[in-house]
Amino acid sequence: MNNKTANSASHQPGPGSRELQKMREKNVPAGISSVMPVYVKETRGSLVIDVDNNEYLDFAGGIGVVNFGHNHPAVIEAIKKQADQYLHTCFMVAAYEPYVRLAGRLNEFTPGAFPKKTAFFNSGAEAVENSIKLARRYTKKTAVIALEAAFHGRTLMAMSLTSKVRPYKYGFGPFAPEIYKIPAAYCYRCRFGLTYPDCELHCARYLEQFLAVECSPDNVAALIAEPVQGEGGFIVPPQDYFKVLHEICRRHGIVLIMDEIQTGFYRTGGPLASFYYEVEPEMITMAKSLAGGVPISALTGKAEVMDAAGPGEIGGTYGGNPLGCAAGLAVLDAAEKEQIGKKAEETGAAASNRLQEMKEKYSLIGDWRGLGAMQAIELVKDESTRQPAPEATKAIVKRCHERGLIIITAGIFSNVIRLLMPVNTPPDQLNRGLDILEEAISEEEKL
Repeated sequence: MNNKTANSASHQPGPGSRELQKMREKNVPAGISSVMPVYVKETRGSLVIDVDNNEYLDFAGGIGVVNFGHNHPAVIEAIKKQADQYLHTCFMVAAYEPYVRLAGRLNEFTPGAFPKKTAFFNSGAEAVENSIKLARRYTKKTAVIALEAAFHGRTLMAMSLTSKVRPYKYGFGPFAPEIYKIPAAYCYRCRFGLTYPDCELHCARYLEQFLAVECSPDNVAALIAEPVQGEGGFIVPPQDYFKVLHEICRRHGIVLIMDEIQTGFYRTGGPLASFYYEVEPEMITMAKSLAGGVPISALTGKAEVMDAAGPGEIGGTYGGNPLGCAAGLAVLDAAEKEQIGKKAEETGAAASNRLQEMKEKYSLIGDWRGLGAMQAIELVKDESTRQPAPEATKAIVKRCHERGLIIITAGIFSNVIRLLMPVNTPPDQLNRGLDILEEAISEEEKL
């Protein structure tokens, strides 16, 4: 990092960012917020440079969008080449090769040897919306079950599936009907007061009771879940959790949808988190790092489920934009060529070791958890009561920002600090970022 790395509050925001902020306040709605008070000029790899030439380590990755780093050369080259050919024809009017090639690659990329098909949309929320549409058409049932602490997006159906009230749902009702919630596998705060593994995965087996007393399986089309809950606080279920859920779903003719929007593309070590849990869901939603920063999302599923809708019943004007498809193909090629999976495992292991050490040193850290390069710590006021510490969390994050580390929070109590650095972050940059985080935690602990 250069000598212009932000290392004090006086650097943030600089004059350039302050001027842009004035323009923003006049022209941009208040509901669209930003974590950092600065404006970006340039990015590369794991680094972000603002308009005042302050340099930051990026451990947020555009909220998990640049798993392979900012401005990956292969992705940039693919975008430029595609831009020279055509930007848009609408696949539903005049089709093009990158769409069908990327669909084929994702059909191979996802778990399950059965025939699969893929459709493309613009955002993760759109992929979620369409997964529910297809599940309902395929099963001829209407109800949908989601997990507490889930986040699936901000559109009507996706927001209805999401759990956290503020800031995602408050005052935006009424919500979509026929949405039900069951407890997540949040072992640190078990809703049943049990402890794994003695609990024998009661939270997963509870689905049977729920179907018996709350909502008949004859009316349930789908169960949707994130393999690791992102906005909910990087909640990592036990490895057999989804096997139990899927077995119950299959028995009752319920489609299992895995929302891999944040967990996909080597974030958790393997290609998708579904491989870690050894499940082959009927449908998988993907977005974020699929195209290295270009907006595109995908829904991949069993061919018979994906074909449940007739011609024209799913799609969208911009769905599967050529730039996104070309970038997605480049991402998949780069993953193979650069052994991204191995790098993700190494980065995840290094971050995990440091966070585990921090947990042992600081009473503020009530829990440390993660899968691959998707790591987090949960902060508490008291280790015994596990009372959340959102104020301390906010203060620590602010210190990190002032010292040149972009980091963000999560959790239903806003007391989780999550790491979403590029999975190929160089070791020296990874260690420097973790040093900044530990310094901030240590200072807060002394207060």
